[in-house]
Amino acid sequence: MDVVVIETPQLGDRSYLVHDGRVGLVVDAQRDTDRIEEAARKAGVQITHVAETHVHNDYLTGGLILARAHGAKYLVNAADPVGYEREPVADGQEVQIGGLILRAVATPGHTHTHLSYIVTDGRARAVFSGGSLLFGSVGRTDLLGPGDTPGLTRDQYASVHRLAEEAGPDAALYPTHGFGSFCSIGPATRADASTIAEQRTANHALTDPDPEHFAAELMANLSAYPSYYAHMAPINMTGPEPADLSLPESLGAEELTDRLARGEWVVDLRHRMLFASNHLQGTVSFEYGSGGSFSSYLGWVLPWGEKLTLVGDREDLQNAVRDLSRIGIDRPDAAVGTEPRELAPRAPVASYPRAGWPAVVHEKPDGDIILDVRREDEFTKSHLAGAINVPLHELLDRLGDLPDGRLWVHCASGYRAGVAASLLQRAGRDVVQIDARFRDAAAAGVALQMQMQPLQRR
Repeated sequence: MDVVVIETPQLGDRSYLVHDGRVGLVVDAQRDTDRIEEAARKAGVQITHVAETHVHNDYLTGGLILARAHGAKYLVNAADPVGYEREPVADGQEVQIGGLILRAVATPGHTHTHLSYIVTDGRARAVFSGGSLLFGSVGRTDLLGPGDTPGLTRDQYASVHRLAEEAGPDAALYPTHGFGSFCSIGPATRADASTIAEQRTANHALTDPDPEHFAAELMANLSAYPSYYAHMAPINMTGPEPADLSLPESLGAEELTDRLARGEWVVDLRHRMLFASNHLQGTVSFEYGSGGSFSSYLGWVLPWGEKLTLVGDREDLQNAVRDLSRIGIDRPDAAVGTEPRELAPRAPVASYPRAGWPAVVHEKPDGDIILDVRREDEFTKSHLAGAINVPLHELLDRLGDLPDGRLWVHCASGYRAGVAASLLQRAGRDVVQIDARFRDAAAAGVALQMQMQPLQRR
């Protein structure tokens, strides 16, 4: 048995191709299936089975697309009322895949109908756990609403214990979530590999002997997740269409100028430093390729379903089109170029200052406001003395809550602050972007405080 990992670090997820050298099973395929097909070609195997661990909330699946393209059997929980033909599978069912045997194990918790799969070739065992047992933790249990969360959290505890028992200590573990995904919760690690034996000693879900303590602790640590999740599962239930990953023809200067004048959403993909120094007035900054979760934050922050235009160099635009297709933002328009005055000579340009922590200590006037755009849970743990908190994903809806005056904006690393500063300037506010890591603030002499309530809505 060989397992090929297809990573999607932009969403913190992994897909898997499992094969015996002749035929293969794909688990939790992303919508851009060309990467999986390339992996199958390199391995010289035919894709005969495609499996879903659950109906995903964080991305659009490529499972149905892949199964149809290859005439493969599409394994989906028999209890999921999907709107397409599939091979229904249920707890305990076994499926022969060439020299491999797959066994489905019901592992409710991340969702009610979540399945994990134990695959063996007679010698080695592998566990494909989706959003159940992760490296160091488990999948979040609140995606179906607060009424379901307590029960799903207790289910999650029971599920991972059952899965670990049935798989055995030597089984390799292959989760879908947990690599920076908002679908993970708790002390998840960024390990590249693990086994059930390792998780028995390192995973709090397996080391905590008290299910009620585990449930209370997990629910206390649940934090905000992207709003676009609400659109993913319904589309996955009906079956996403194949993604068009081609780069559209570049917009001309006049059309781009008109879109800005109409107040449409125009996203600049350049580094936040370049954006701050010079950009087309009315554009917003979602830096591509710096380790920030570009598609997660764009899909979370900007209004869903509104017309979108991307501006940047050709490579970033091409990658951004692919990333956005994974969360159902298809075929955004594009303007190829990195010089604002060349892209739209008649459109006004703008800029705003950037600062580090020393400037906050020595240059910020006393009347200026520090705005922290991290999540509420981050703010509660530790924050700058006197700062107010409006999380980035709430900013557009809460512009009216902000006090008058100049705003110095910060986050944990600078990425979210760059987005927030651009949104605030677009709304007519005077801003300074603090482009620095929060963890370095205290060493620079910035006073911190703990356990303060975030800014309330007016």
